[in-house]
Amino acid sequence: MAISYKNTVKSSLKASHHPYLNGAWTPNFTEYTATEMEVIGKIPDDIDGVYIRNTENPVQESIGHYHPFDGDGMLHSMSFKDGKAEYRNRFVRTKGFDAEQEAGQALWAGIANRPSMSTRPGWGAQGGVKDASSTDVTVHAGEVVSTFWQCGDGYRLNPYTLEQLGTESWTPVDGISAHPKVDERSGEMLFFNYSIYPPYQHYGVIDSNNKLVHYTPVPLPGPRLPHDMAFSEHYSILADLPMFWDPEELKNGRYHAGYHPEMPTRFAILPRYGNAEDIQWFEASATYVLHWMNAYEEGDEIVLDGYFQDNPDPEPLAGLPKAAGKMMANLDINSFQSKLHRWRFNLKTGGVKEERLDDRPLEFGTINQQYAGRKHRYIYSVWGEPNWFLFSGMVKHDLQTGESWSLPFGEQRFGSEAPFVPRIDAKDEDDGYLVSFITDMKEDRSECVLIDAKDIEAGPVCRIILPHRISSGTHATWASGESIRKYQK
Repeated sequence: MAISYKNTVKSSLKASHHPYLNGAWTPNFTEYTATEMEVIGKIPDDIDGVYIRNTENPVQESIGHYHPFDGDGMLHSMSFKDGKAEYRNRFVRTKGFDAEQEAGQALWAGIANRPSMSTRPGWGAQGGVKDASSTDVTVHAGEVVSTFWQCGDGYRLNPYTLEQLGTESWTPVDGISAHPKVDERSGEMLFFNYSIYPPYQHYGVIDSNNKLVHYTPVPLPGPRLPHDMAFSEHYSILADLPMFWDPEELKNGRYHAGYHPEMPTRFAILPRYGNAEDIQWFEASATYVLHWMNAYEEGDEIVLDGYFQDNPDPEPLAGLPKAAGKMMANLDINSFQSKLHRWRFNLKTGGVKEERLDDRPLEFGTINQQYAGRKHRYIYSVWGEPNWFLFSGMVKHDLQTGESWSLPFGEQRFGSEAPFVPRIDAKDEDDGYLVSFITDMKEDRSECVLIDAKDIEAGPVCRIILPHRISSGTHATWASGESIRKYQK
């Protein structure tokens, strides 16, 4: 292994028994650039691009209770070309990260605390928190965009070097939420944000040259907690979910979310460049949804796939103090019981039909992004380690035949969201690989694995050993080298 860069940042974290500061969630403080890594198997020479994963990776001892969503953003990347691979990991140098590095301590309280506990004004829909840019990551107009789930600036980085390129110049006053969506066909990026102030939500379009070309309110009845959006070829879809901040608690500066099963889930569907007056609202079964998979148009209908939670407000895990047990349950796929689900919205009649696609608890799925906004056949989901926010294996669904195939990652091996990587000159939708970082607690190391998407049960075609064991992480993306180079000429 050849290591050409190694840098360790200053940390004030103290030893603790917090479950999300230890084990597979142990934070990393050292940044690397590595090549010529040990490879088990053979790196395919028919892929060209970069895999990038974001991670909640805390650096400073927290003010008050630590929640894993508070961690600083750290990007891990593996670039591929001509059968070779190069690894990098870098912190996202947000304004908050730099300020806390200078101070040598935390300056902002996390989401489990009152914002008034922060020592400086903060960012985000909750107010007073740090924009850690640690939730999602995508590539748009040839550059990485990292984002924070409670809305923030949006940070740009070079996809190959992870060089920091600053914040988005067009960021609205209410910020950018996870998860902006890139339409690979048009080059546009669609985004939304939300806040505690009317109209509570906005939606926008960024063109292929990274210019804000459309921005409109999508009004909600009050402060809400949307987490994701979807799009089809001509429409964008946002949701008003019946889990949101208690308005009375908000008056007292407390952010407590409650679930209201007596209320429907509402969907706002509007043309890509539509405004508030163009929205068509639909009502469906009460639930909370973290992530949508894809949407497409079929006749008078829009078809939307995502993960319907059967139990959005789970009981605390047994054997723990109530607050800790509740946090652990809220992070556990098996507790909130998210199931692959389909909604059909009839734009002509206003009717909604729903269909369960799989009754297993699954989440954090991916598709071949070349089919985003168009009809897809395959979805790749992960399942969770019981009682933990850790991914233990993946499932491939063929939505045309109803078949599915599974791949466990192995004992004490935990993966990341696994984007689809098309082969160069791919012939069909599943002609490619799935890529994931694996944290192996038995071997005390981490790997990047590539899995043949046509035969996931065969296991990895190659395993690339990283220079260190990395913390478990969540959202990830793939960008082709061709699409990146188009903007770097």
